[in-house]
Formats: sequence, structure tokens, C-alpha cells
Amino acid sequence: MAGLSLYFEDGHDDLDDFGFDDYGTECDGIRITAFLDAGQDNLTPLGRLEKYAFSENVFNRQIVARGLLDVLREFSDNENDFISVMETVARMSEDGEPTVRAELMEQIPNIAMFLHESRPNFPAAFSRYLVPIVVRYLTDPNNQVRKTSQAALLVLLEQGLISKADMETKVCPVLLDLTEPSSDDDYKIEAVAIMCKVVTMLNKDTVEHLLLPRFCELCSDARLFQVRKVCAANFGEFCSIVGQEATEKLLMPKFFDLCSDSLWGIRKACAECFMMVSNSTSPEVRRSKLSPLFISLISDQSRWVRQAAFQSLGRFISTFANPSSTGLHFREDGALLEVPRCTSDNDCSLNSLNCSDISSCHTDRTITHTPPNQDGRATPSPEHVSTADSEELHNFDSHTSVPEEMHDGFTHTNSSDSPTATNNAKNTKEAEQTDENCNESMSNHGKQATSDQIQKVLDCLQPHMDDPDVQAQVQVLSAALKAAQLDSPTDNSPSEPQAELQPENNTDSLSAESTSVEVQSETEGSLTEEEETLTTPAVSESCPVLEQGDEETQTEPLENQEQSPPNSPILESELIESVEEEGKDSPPHSPLSEDKPKVQNVIPQQLLDQYLSMTDPARAQTVDTEIAKHCAFSLPGVALTLGRQNWHCLKDTYETLATDVQWKVRRTLAFSIHELAVILGDQLTAADLVPIFNGFLKDLDEVRIGVLKHLYDFLKLLHADKRREYLYQLQEFMVTDNSRNWRFRYELAEQLILIIELYSHYDVYDYLREIALTLCSDKVSEVRWISYKLVVEILQKLYACGADELGLNFINELTVRFCHCPKWVGRQAFAFICQAIVEEDCMPMEQFSQHLLPSLLSLSSDPVANVRVLVAKALRQSVMEKAYFKEPGCAYADELEETVMALQSDKDRDVRFFASLDPNKSLIDTAPLI
Repeated sequence: MAGLSLYFEDGHDDLDDFGFDDYGTECDGIRITAFLDAGQDNLTPLGRLEKYAFSENVFNRQIVARGLLDVLREFSDNENDFISVMETVARMSEDGEPTVRAELMEQIPNIAMFLHESRPNFPAAFSRYLVPIVVRYLTDPNNQVRKTSQAALLVLLEQGLISKADMETKVCPVLLDLTEPSSDDDYKIEAVAIMCKVVTMLNKDTVEHLLLPRFCELCSDARLFQVRKVCAANFGEFCSIVGQEATEKLLMPKFFDLCSDSLWGIRKACAECFMMVSNSTSPEVRRSKLSPLFISLISDQSRWVRQAAFQSLGRFISTFANPSSTGLHFREDGALLEVPRCTSDNDCSLNSLNCSDISSCHTDRTITHTPPNQDGRATPSPEHVSTADSEELHNFDSHTSVPEEMHDGFTHTNSSDSPTATNNAKNTKEAEQTDENCNESMSNHGKQATSDQIQKVLDCLQPHMDDPDVQAQVQVLSAALKAAQLDSPTDNSPSEPQAELQPENNTDSLSAESTSVEVQSETEGSLTEEEETLTTPAVSESCPVLEQGDEETQTEPLENQEQSPPNSPILESELIESVEEEGKDSPPHSPLSEDKPKVQNVIPQQLLDQYLSMTDPARAQTVDTEIAKHCAFSLPGVALTLGRQNWHCLKDTYETLATDVQWKVRRTLAFSIHELAVILGDQLTAADLVPIFNGFLKDLDEVRIGVLKHLYDFLKLLHADKRREYLYQLQEFMVTDNSRNWRFRYELAEQLILIIELYSHYDVYDYLREIALTLCSDKVSEVRWISYKLVVEILQKLYACGADELGLNFINELTVRFCHCPKWVGRQAFAFICQAIVEEDCMPMEQFSQHLLPSLLSLSSDPVANVRVLVAKALRQSVMEKAYFKEPGCAYADELEETVMALQSDKDRDVRFFASLDPNKSLIDTAPLI
């Protein structure tokens, strides 16, 4: 009862005057500005606003504060009235009641948005009247008011409503004052938190000059651990904004101190933001300083710190990835793509270029290329074997966000050239001379020829050294050149004829070698003497088997090989293949690879060892019961960083995770297996991922859904023969552990719509058609309607491929199954399918009018109104709008007109509406009628 006096302090009559009677405090459903209406006081609206904004009744002032946005709308047309209202708001902000101030602050973001949209002088009014209120409330003695002002400030920054000048002259100074060593503890902790959130919305200069020095001081606050914890939690944001130079110079010492703080919560926060910090440093600092620091966190005495470190381990490893060596990068939407490069056709690779092709690039030929392997090597793509397969892959490239195929090497293409044509169609004098030079060089100099050919390739690549992938290729070839020279110490200089023909090549080669050394030092760091001793023989030692497999040798048709005469010049592409064979171990499927040590030089080996230990059952007991799931989650990123040449380091771990007893671990892998396939390439995918993929297909629904959601993305990476094997397994997705799991079948239908383009029209008709028709009879309407779209896509595929006979058979099947269906939902579906066929131009309108239109017209007299609604919609909005049916000689024009007129006078209101609706108007969703 104590609160009642507030409501009647000014007298009950006053409340009646402006409509506050019986509303109580919950007045959201009424017009809050009712107090502006004329009452018994004979005051103007502004006078009444003034009266109740400063009333002694707290409830009155709360109502006015809550309705300020509506008040501004009322007076926004008159400039003088608007200024008066804004001045009233400024005076109200000094109200002594915290609830009034909190109500007022809650309205500030809404008022700011309104002013921004409707007032031409918004910046000046906002800066003059509202920003000071927000800033002042940051130091309000009431906790609720301060919290409200902090939230309002963040909203205003997110919307970009506070100018840079106001941030630098009004907001930041207050934050700096609140974070002074002498400031109140509560204010200081809150100010640090708001400052760390504010930096993500400010530019680099503002943060670096105003807030960074204070942030460094706060990181060393010895009195308040809460301050250090907030700094540690937001350390990554500061590093991301200020950049590499300031991070390494100013922030890194503070980060080291925080990582060794006496409180485990602060060390844990450091482990959680480690990836963002690493992204803001150079590769040298990342390897030499951050890696040992991370190892100390992962070995911390606190289980919680170790847990956070292991969860961040994979993300930290991923910061070592270098797109120039991996050949892959992430798009803004998260899709993994090849590094952008010049467009190339799909049937001509470096393997099809002879010496003349390489030499001609010194003149007017521009070599386009696809990315090398993640180790910088170029291995041939097997996709060139079948032109049809290449074209098929090329056709669906535009529909996907991931690469159409993983080209492992440089690709040089011409839309009119095939590999044979490229080798035989060079008729210029320069090309013939170069061929002769190649022949002479290879026949007279033996081992020397290998060095010369490597040198030629290096010379050819020099004009393209601005491309990071060319740099990676030069790195590999330079190492091979050095190895070849070591094998032949007496013949390590270019032959005299070559020196006469190309006097500038020696200089170019030195430049190429120096460039490759720079690239290596930037990406991997310098090797120790011991490492050089170990790696040099590996390059020069001949090994007959490729780690990735010599795809060119395995898949090239025999007749193409037989066409080359015995004395034909050795191609540069063949030379590159032979260079790449040196130092490689056996392919993944070889028993020898099982004993291959899990050693690499992309990341510090200790980091990899810790990551591989995450599948150890002991870790689940001592660190985190879900550590295997974190390992599975980050595995694609680790694989991308290491590159496919180091897949042997992760293969056993991946297989262990794929058979983990926790379905959540397997589910995580299932959702990312398509991305891993992009990273590994087609050969490793076929050898190591396809068996695991097949296992996931037979797993629990929770695991299978991960495979199903990206079924198209995975299948399109496989070769056509391997892809075709899955046609027989698609039917298995129709069976689920729980028949009520209709979203599983819905996802299947969506994937089949995409998968259609991966198969021939014969396979689509024989296999996907039956699945589609089964889904069309599903108990759940959502599944049925997406399946109708699938049916339309199948029909479009058949007619696009010229399979008119199969298309007609399918149409007859649809007519029997749907048009003559005893259930009205089937007949309604037929009308929907017909409309979609017309809108998508799936077939010639002449055949549509002959085979489908009569059945559609027959449904115009269906006894069920919902069927007639879709018939009316199909006829009026789609069929009659086609030019074919508007031609004077159209045999169905009159019948169409009569049918639509009959539907326009239908007894059902919805039927009449859609039959009369103007097709040019926006279409109305008929889902509620279904």
C-alpha cells in the first residue's frame, strides 16, 4: 500500500485529465502520449508535457520517459517544438529517481534511430542533446542506470550513430577517467568491460592512440584480478584491431605476463583467445614465441586451463596455414575455395605442354594455372582422362561454392586445345626451334638435361613471381635443381649452346633461387643444418612411387602414350613429374605408409604431438570428457594447415575419431568430411575418406544427417565411376531410425535436387525418379512439396538431355499417380507440378499443351476447392502468360479462356480471387490453402 500514495499525490482528477486512470504500471497496450490530449487544464501539448515530465508523481515521470519516442513523433514537424522537446529530455535526464533515468536511457537508442531516419540535422541534435546523457549515465551512482547506459552505448555504436569526434572527445575520455588507478573498483571493472567491447567498433587509429596505452596498464593491474581477467578475455580483439606491429611491440609482453598469472581463470582466458592473438603476429613470432607459450598452457597445473588450451589447440594450429602453399583459402561465408587465379578450361594441363609451350610464354602467351598441392608441388589431375567427365564437372561448377575438382597442378588451357592438339599444333618457327633445342639438350647431355629443363621452367615462371603459388612452384623446382646439380657435380653448369641461345637465363635462375629461399623463410622459417642434411638426400634420392600417386601415369589412355614417338622431346611437365617423384614415399594405400613417422615441418612438432594425443583415452579422464569432439571439430583446419603431403600424420587420428564410441564425435566428422575431401584431393579422398564416408552412411541418424546435408558437396568431388556407386545407396536414406524424423527426408529431397546434375539422364530416370515419387507420397506435407520441386527438376533434366521419350514416360506416370489420385492432395500436387513446369520452362510448350494441359484443365471442375485454387493460380499466373498460348493460332487459347472465366465465377471465394488476380501483381502465398 505504500506505493499507492505515488499515484494520487497530484490528485485523482489530474490523472483522469490525461488518461492515466486504471492503467497502472503496465501500460504498454495503450497510447502513452494520451497525456498530450486536451484536458481540463487548458494547457498546450508542450505545456502538458512540461507539467507531467516534472510532476511530483514518479509514475507520471516514468510514463513521460517511456513515451518520449512517441512525443518526438508528435512534434517532429515543427522545428521549434522539436527543440523544446529535446531540451525537456535533457532536463529530465537529471531526474533524481533512478527508475525514471533508467526508463529514459532505454529510449535513447530508439530516439536516435528515429532522428537518424527523419531529421536532416540528426548529427548535431544527437551530439548536443543525447550523447551527453549517455556519457553522464556511465558514471551514474545507480547500478541499473549504468548498466542501461552501457547497453545503449553499444547499440548506438553498432548502428554507427555516434560520430568519431564524439567517441574521441566525449566517450573515450570518460572511459579513461573511470579506468584510472584511483577510480572506484566497481566503476573501473565496468569501464574496462565496456572499453573492451567498444574497441571492436572503433577504427585502428582511435584505439591505438587513445585506448591501447591504458589497456596495457590495465593488463598489469596488480590489485584487481577482475580487471586482468577482462583484459585477458578481450586480448584478441585488441590485437586484431591494432595490427601486427603494435601487437608484437606493445601487447606481446603483456600477454606473456597474463599467460603466467597466478590465477587460473586468467590463464584460461588467455588460452581461449590464443588463436586471435596468433593471427595478429608474424610467422616467426608465432613459431618461436607463441608455440612454446601455448605448450606451457597445455601443460598447466590447472585442469581448466588445460581443457581450454586443448579446445583452442586446433584453432591455434590453423593459424600456421599459408594459402600460397595450401592452394586453398576461406571465403567470407566460410566456404573453402581454391586461391583465385586465372580462368582455365578443363581439358588441358601442364602435362600437355611441350618445350615450345613453355618457351612461348616469354613472348605473348599468358599461362593460367590452378593451385599446386599444399606443399607447392604440382601433380597432374586425373580429370583430363575423359573429356566428357571434364565437361560434366565443368557444367556444374557454377552451382557450387567449393571447387569443381581439386586440380593438383598448374593447368594451361585453351578451349580449342586437347592434350594431343596442344602438342602437335605448334607451327611457329620459334616453337620448332625450341623443340629442336629440347631434343638436342636431352640427347646430348643426359643428367645435364634434367638441370637444363628445370632451369627452363624456372625461367618461364619468372614473369609470374607475383603469384604466391608460382613462388611455391619455384621453391620446389629450385630445390630439385640444386639436388640435380649435387648428383652431377662436374656437369652443373648450363651447356654452351644454351648459354648462347638464352644468355639471360642464368641471371633469371639465380633470381628464382633467391626468391624461393625468401618464400621458404617466410612460410616455414629457416632450416637447421641437421634438417638440411636430412632433407637434401630426400629430394635427390629417386623413388619409383609417388606419395599422392602418379595420377597422370595411372589414368592416361594408352593410345595417347603410344602416339609419342620414341625420340620425342621430354616435356617440361614430365620433368616436373619426375622431380616430384624424388623424395616421395609410397602412396597412402601402401603398407609402407603405415610405418611412416608422423613428422613434418609446417608447425612445431610438439604442437602436432599434443594434438594427436587428444584421442588418447587418458586425456578424457584427466582433461575433458569431450576432448575427442574438439579434436574432430578442428581436424579439417589442422589438415589444411599441414597440407595433403602430411596427411599421413593425421590419418590414424582421423580413423580413430571415425570409430569413436561417442556419436557426437562421429557426427562432427560427418558434417565436415566434404571439406576434408576438398583439402586432401580426389586420390586421398578415394583411398582414405570414402571408406569412412561409407561407414557414416550406415551409422545413427544423428551421424547420417551430417553426411546427408553435404552429400552433393562430397559426391561431386569423386570420379564419375566412384560417384555412380552411390546411386545404389541413395535409397537407404529413405529408412530412418525414427519414422517421425521427417526433416531427414526433407534434406534428402533438397540434396537430390542438387545431385541431379552429377549423373546422366539415364541414371536419373532409373534411380532418382523412384526415390522422388516415393517422397511425393510422404505423410508430411513439407516433404511432399519439396519433392514436387524435385520431380520438376528431374523432368527438366530429361528434356534438357534430349530424352523426350523418357520424359513422356515420366509425364504419363505423373498423370496416373497425381492427376487421377483418389486423394485431393495428389490432384492438388499435379496442379502445382504443372505450374512449376511452365515457370521453369522444363519442356516445350507444344508438348506441355499436348500431354499435360488437358489433364490440368480437367481439374478445374474438381469437387475440392483447394484443388481448384491451385488450378486457377497455375492457369492465370503461369500458363496464360506464356507467349505460346497468346498466339492467334493456338488450339488451346479458347479453352483456356473459358476455363479461367468459369473459375472466376466459382462458388469458392479463394478460387475466384486467384482466377481474377492480375499476374503482374506480387504473387500471394497459397501455403495456408494447402
